[in-house]
Amino acid sequence: MNGVRHFLLALQFFTRIPVTGRLANWVGYSPAMLRASAAHFPGVGWIVGGVGALVLWLALRGLPAGPLGALVAALLSTAATVWLTGVFHEDGLADTADGLGGGTTRERALEIMKDSRIGSYGSVTLLLALGLKLALLALIAQQGAASATMALLVAHVLSRLAPLLVMARLPYVADAAGSKSKPLADAVSGGALVLALLWCVPALALLGRLTDVAGAVLALLLWLLVVAYLLRLLRRRLQGFTGDTLGATQQLSELALYLGIALGLA
Repeated sequence: MNGVRHFLLALQFFTRIPVTGRLANWVGYSPAMLRASAAHFPGVGWIVGGVGALVLWLALRGLPAGPLGALVAALLSTAATVWLTGVFHEDGLADTADGLGGGTTRERALEIMKDSRIGSYGSVTLLLALGLKLALLALIAQQGAASATMALLVAHVLSRLAPLLVMARLPYVADAAGSKSKPLADAVSGGALVLALLWCVPALALLGRLTDVAGAVLALLLWLLVVAYLLRLLRRRLQGFTGDTLGATQQLSELALYLGIALGLA
């Protein structure tokens, strides 16, 4: 039953889905439980991706066929997932872009990331990331509603494994007293990574059904390259990671998967 509690805690932490009342009392909370919930990040991806996939499928069924209808469906689906997650990961991407783009030193970059205001680097990065996401989803949707919904599920699940790899390889560097992500960052055990990988197995099988072997390998290779690049960048610029950089990692690896899938289906 602890696994269910940890999953519900992850769901509560990373989405707007309410876990309240008696259910919240049963789930409980402690820093140790929040650390354990990290193993269920990809499981949260199944929920968020499932909502996005349902909205996308319904929109593609109801809207006129063609590129414009696919683009509108992609926009509605993305709006649903952004609302469900409370712009949590997108905010991290924008803050990371501002910090790394505007900060010439490690200390200045971390200081910029703590500022709640969004700057030029963050605005442009977020605009480009959302635009690319919409374009890629619309492009995949041209191959059919089934392909688009499977792509959404695969990307949302596998992209949430990437932050765990960052957490496992780098130390946490933000202000512990001022960050709600600190309990998550204390340690990522080997058991947690195994459990996270188990959440990802069905997504890998779905990727195999979505495209051929070459397309699946390409998508996973692009995902791996993004994770490797971010690990190197964060180690060099920050000597570790922050909560914002975990959100950026999720967003960029999600885009890498969409790009690989789109190329594989071309």
